[in-house]
Amino acid sequence: MRYFFLVYAIIAVLVVGLFGVRGQKFSERPIRIFPDMDEQDKLKAQKPDDFFADGQGSRKPVAETHPRGFNEEGKTVIGGIPEQEFGGGTGYYFSGHVGDYYGAGMPEEAGLTTENASVFLRRGEERYGIYCAPCHGKSGDGQGITGQFGVPGIANLITLKADAYPDGRMFEVISKGKGNMSGYGYNIPVRDRWAIIAYVRALQTAKEAPYEAVKTSFDAAKAAGQVK
Repeated sequence: MRYFFLVYAIIAVLVVGLFGVRGQKFSERPIRIFPDMDEQDKLKAQKPDDFFADGQGSRKPVAETHPRGFNEEGKTVIGGIPEQEFGGGTGYYFSGHVGDYYGAGMPEEAGLTTENASVFLRRGEERYGIYCAPCHGKSGDGQGITGQFGVPGIANLITLKADAYPDGRMFEVISKGKGNMSGYGYNIPVRDRWAIIAYVRALQTAKEAPYEAVKTSFDAAKAAGQVK
């Protein structure tokens, strides 16, 4: 038994010696068993860096390049990311609210017209496939791949009709999240959020469409293996 206590005491001393006492300050670099990516080959904003000849870590964009997703026509072209497209503005377009209530329909700032409706929906379909389909499923029925791994509470978007679940409310949920769903306000530009909502409404409409109205398109998609 005495050897047990001796070994126990030695282990305790080693643990305290390696990890220190909670709240204790060290002047030397600590021993890190798991560095957790504390040191990386990266540039920090406004920090000097010896890699460049001028010693400045902050660099201007490479000539004739621009950030991914941005273009000079961002204010008018669907898919562009103009200023404030990740938030910061006020009004229905940026919040989904009209006063104290959720708004309905597409805001004017989204730039949706009869001429570009198909492009707007294609953009919404693309963004939906990236951000929403893994959980909510390609058809919006809540049967995405994550549900097969035990993720609970995934909403069936087909049931969230506009009369009981306004577009503004859906926009707020996309932006801020709800339940197990995290917000995508920092990932999806504002206009793309509205494009996703438009696509979800299109999925709802398609779900209720009689077979005769979509027979040609459905049969072509089935023959191509796009639907089962």
